[in-house]
Amino acid sequence: MPESANVPAFTVISGAQVQKALEGRQRQVVDIVEAAYRLHGAAQTVNPPSYFLRFPDRPTSRIIALPASLGGDSAVDGIKWISSFPDNVAAGIPRASAVLVLNDHDTGYPFACLESSVISATRTAASAALAADHLSRDRGRPRRVGFIGVGLIARYIHSYLQATDWAFDEIGVHDLSAEHAAGFKSYLDRVEDGARITVHDSAEALIRSSDLVVFATVTGTPHVHDPAWFEHNPLVLHVSLRDLSPEIILSSMNVVDDVEHCLKADTSPHLAEQRTGNRDFLDGTINDVLAGELKVPTDRPVVFSPFGLGVLDLAVGKYIYDEVTAHGEPTVVPDFFSELRRYG
Repeated sequence: MPESANVPAFTVISGAQVQKALEGRQRQVVDIVEAAYRLHGAAQTVNPPSYFLRFPDRPTSRIIALPASLGGDSAVDGIKWISSFPDNVAAGIPRASAVLVLNDHDTGYPFACLESSVISATRTAASAALAADHLSRDRGRPRRVGFIGVGLIARYIHSYLQATDWAFDEIGVHDLSAEHAAGFKSYLDRVEDGARITVHDSAEALIRSSDLVVFATVTGTPHVHDPAWFEHNPLVLHVSLRDLSPEIILSSMNVVDDVEHCLKADTSPHLAEQRTGNRDFLDGTINDVLAGELKVPTDRPVVFSPFGLGVLDLAVGKYIYDEVTAHGEPTVVPDFFSELRRYG
């Protein structure tokens, strides 16, 4: 590091600013996520295991720390600190809340704090849309999609599919809450043009009638157990990671974002590993698909299980920071770092 290095100013970027910077940029964000996956595949990232802070008095809740370092042209380090409190939904507020801290590559100083629930939903949706595109290229794009779990993540995934030229004849909806299912259908009625929208009373009915299945639930244990429900070989975006039984995983082609990350914390692939004692059921990573190194079959269900890499949050967060500081009105905190003389 040169001796003349300066301590960066500290900037706070609100959720409203994040949304404004991302508005209408879905294709660009998908490209950013793809570039981050390729950097990860080329070992130009550092993505340690996520740390789960759990609470004995609140067993359904957790706060997760995702530290990461991203190389390439927009090198940046940082950490996402994201809460998942499912009981919030009953109180009328979103389950997840988050902040993202960006650290300067050269000095290590944190230079920005961004509201990150939107960033997290955005990178998740962009990852899902990217995977759906590439995993369906040898199979043909599905025309029937079904959403199991219909919160913020499901809405973002739908919007990213729609913005990247997916069109559906049929859209299925299933949620344990009839109120939430009705709310998601109302959203689809407003933004879809021509698709038949059906609320299903069971996961089985939705899965059997969908060629693209999106799981975006908050379940902690598998609730879908019968491989026969998937005998029509759909493409499955298993975003919530814990919906499928080992039997379904073992009867499918399986693609993950990162092997070591995905096979832990009792995800469905992790349960399959525990069941078999090996990882032979894993066919590869999304980077293998992007690189053309993985053939996607048409005669088996295809399941994409992304654990969610912190490097994706960094990539999207750095893009937002650059946009807001260049074209927006960033909130710079004066004298955030006040003790900068080594000897006073």
